[in-house]
Amino acid sequence: MIKVSYTVMCKNDVSKAVSLSEILANEKIEKAIKSEFAKGLRNLELSYTEESEVFLKTQKKVYEMTVSKNDFADLLELAEEDARKHKRLKKECDGVELVDILTID
Repeated sequence: MIKVSYTVMCKNDVSKAVSLSEILANEKIEKAIKSEFAKGLRNLELSYTEESEVFLKTQKKVYEMTVSKNDFADLLELAEEDARKHKRLKKECDGVELVDILTID
């Protein structure tokens, strides 16, 4: 048997990477950091040591189903059928994304 994990993909889903330099360049963010961590202090400058990214993604619920090993070639279709059967494909959601595939003895 195979245990398949999937999520439902929708048109309004967000997946964006924002660099740390872009975040710190935003005046509102800079003021918020200074007021939270250095209240009452003046002449402060924000800096960072490494360029890294912050990921902004839509939080998704992961659904699971179990199928026979013989159905490996049809996993995507079976996941879509499972989503339709359980009414997980809503108005603006039109597909599924496979998250994980595990073999079960």
